[in-house]
Amino acid sequence: MKKPLTVAVIGAGNRGGRVYGGYIKRHQDIIQAVAVAEPDPVRRKRFAEEHDIKDEYQFQSWFDLLERERLADGIIIATMDTMHVEPAIKALEKGYKILLEKPIATDWQETKRLAEKARELDGRILVAHVLRYTPFYTRLKKILSKEIIGEIRFIDHLENIGYYHFAHSYVRGNWRNTEKAAPIILAKSCHDLDLIYWLTGRKCKELSSHATLEYFTADNFPDGAAGRCLDCAIVEDCPYAAQKIYLGEDEGWPVSVITEDLSREGRIKALREGPYGRCVYKCDNNVPEVQSVRMTLEGNLEVNFALTAFSARITRKTIFYGSLGEIRADFEEGEIVIDRFGREPEIIRVSAPNEGHGGGDEGLMNHFVQFLQDSHVNTAYSTTLEDSLESHRIAFAAERAREHGVVVKLDK
Repeated sequence: MKKPLTVAVIGAGNRGGRVYGGYIKRHQDIIQAVAVAEPDPVRRKRFAEEHDIKDEYQFQSWFDLLERERLADGIIIATMDTMHVEPAIKALEKGYKILLEKPIATDWQETKRLAEKARELDGRILVAHVLRYTPFYTRLKKILSKEIIGEIRFIDHLENIGYYHFAHSYVRGNWRNTEKAAPIILAKSCHDLDLIYWLTGRKCKELSSHATLEYFTADNFPDGAAGRCLDCAIVEDCPYAAQKIYLGEDEGWPVSVITEDLSREGRIKALREGPYGRCVYKCDNNVPEVQSVRMTLEGNLEVNFALTAFSARITRKTIFYGSLGEIRADFEEGEIVIDRFGREPEIIRVSAPNEGHGGGDEGLMNHFVQFLQDSHVNTAYSTTLEDSLESHRIAFAAERAREHGVVVKLDK
């Protein structure tokens, strides 16, 4: 019987511990975690116990883990956005094959620095653009490749973040402020920018962007509200009340992020003391709630991309306008409609899990296993570091465009 592949995990939070760690637990026959680095002692202990990791391979920091000789075939880097590049470079130098949580880095210079180091060392990095690995977008890619709606001339892509998701991650949570994390166009929407590039096979030539933060501000703090939701008198009227998001029956995401103690008492304590119990109008957030990016791709293909905090559902909707018809795709519904001019529409339904990014998390990890076995594995959807640079190039250009109110030509 073939020995299981081995990985070390840096960052045992929601992605590293629960998502990637969960996959490893379910597939012990093919992959095993043998080392972990995590500053939070509760998370570190939990991960070590779940994966039976010896004391000498439990580390408080990524630096301590990477000071050792190589401990595994591969390494998963699932730290916060600002802590990706340094451990990735050190891991390359140690000879690890890497699964790197997106984004690659929080600015373009650091992104390029890592890419140059990977080229220098002939290193192998897979970036966690999970949507490429979903049954839905894999099917959509195959449909588009048949060119059944002729020449695509315009794409309209909308990311509905979801009102509670936005409040959780981008008002109260880890990605609320660009001093602490990547801008939302990169942290959240590099998935979408990667999809646009992958589905079309065309790079962006130029773009403009506009974004605003108008609602989640102190100016909109309601009469009768309080700095913390547990003290608020108008909870019934507020869809963003922490009680409604975190004190229900569900203990999965996003509830699982706010505390390691998921009892009701533990969650109330977290809301009383931690960032997730704050009023959404009294946070230190500076992230736009809506943003649009207008792009011209190679071949003069026009694209309109937008993200919004204000949606009831979490989904992505895309319309491809071609010379012979339209294709409409709704990710959450799992529905692709092919509407060729002068014909009856064809509806295709793609079944996928309701969690784990619609099967993308599982697909990514399946591919990472193949990647560890053969780092030159080449599929139609492999998100290698080199292939992932385009989404980041667009995101950083969009930030420059919105900050300065200019059209950015990406070839410059």
